[in-house]
Amino acid sequence: QVQLVESGGGLVQAGGSLRLSCVASGRIFAIDSVGWYRQAPGKQRELVANITNGGKIDYVDSVKDRFTISRDNAKSTVYLQMNSLKPEDTGVYYCNVHVKQLLRQGYLEVWGQGTLVTVSS
Repeated sequence: QVQLVESGGGLVQAGGSLRLSCVASGRIFAIDSVGWYRQAPGKQRELVANITNGGKIDYVDSVKDRFTISRDNAKSTVYLQMNSLKPEDTGVYYCNVHVKQLLRQGYLEVWGQGTLVTVSS
């Protein structure tokens, strides 16, 4: 069993910053790609940022140059630094991790419980 615990969400004024963290725990042999998704009220969940184990990073266009995703493999943790926040960044942010629990097992996709980010205008 693998658990993801997210933290760092909250209420911030437009132009402010927040840093989200996601810690993976449990039986983990290896972690491949990790990412952050968000879901705004009444909208579908969308990928915000993703980073592979090899360091390849992708961002949705709307957050480029404002958000930075990073990972600390030793701590099984992924971060999302969010700067210059806008009201349209409001939503529940979910951590997503592809993890292998055993050497000869495929990667499993695990989701966190979500953390709410609210940006006021």
